Amino acid sequence: MTDWTGALSLDLEDRKGKTVAKRVYFQGALKVMRPIYFDDSGQVCYYLLNPGGGYLDGDRYKMEISATEGAKVTLTTQSATKVYKTPKSFAYQETTINLKKGSYLEYLPDPLIAYENAHYKQKNVIHIESGATFISTDILTPGWSPSGEKFSYNTIQLLTEVYLDGKLGMFDHIKLMPQQQSMSGLGFMEGYTHLGSMIAISEQTNNALLDELYEIIQKEETNFTFGISNLAIPGFSIRILANSTQVIERILNKCHKIIGENWNNRTPSSLRKY
Repeated sequence: MTDWTGALSLDLEDRKGKTVAKRVYFQGALKVMRPIYFDDSGQVCYYLLNPGGGYLDGDRYKMEISATEGAKVTLTTQSATKVYKTPKSFAYQETTINLKKGSYLEYLPDPLIAYENAHYKQKNVIHIESGATFISTDILTPGWSPSGEKFSYNTIQLLTEVYLDGKLGMFDHIKLMPQQQSMSGLGFMEGYTHLGSMIAISEQTNNALLDELYEIIQKEETNFTFGISNLAIPGFSIRILANSTQVIERILNKCHKIIGENWNNRTPSSLRKY
């Protein structure tokens, strides 16, 4: 694919304890805001923007992110990613992330909302050197439809590959096709409407942290279900099924806070945008 609706490239490095961009490029329907520093830690935050307001039929987006040793960055979006009906060709987003030893990157986008007849594919490929830290989240939300059906989208397909020192360490594939699958069935949505995921990779992963995360999630007083698993490489994944975006956001924010305090020795800054 060479004809991109939007493309973005961001190369980050550490300069005397402060993370800065050594290269920023964007064109088409992708943009990046000016850097934000919430405190004196040197960690930078960038908001990734889609000024078009949503993904349409045949849209193609590409992002390339890299961080050198010592760089610390948070990437987020300005609002939810809305995928509208795609009657002819699916909307597609491809992201490649390269992290050098000692770098720290969080990719925390707002929810993905798939509307009626939406067909969306996403591929994330992450290359990590030993000693780097990577955290990412996803929330899948069904959009409004004239019929009132919760699962009126065509397809949501999320593919994630994580390579540690050049070797495949994690492969995750989510594919939801309501018109061909029973969303309420075992192994799919199991009676829930919203899906949340977190992937966290770091050599600082240990059983004590997973126990702490498990306990804090269990204390959430609402209707949801979840699972937490170790990965084949140092790290873990969390999956949450619920009936609202807010429940998943609240749980993931609590987990993110605990992880930040354990791995980064500070409480993460709020990314609330409303």
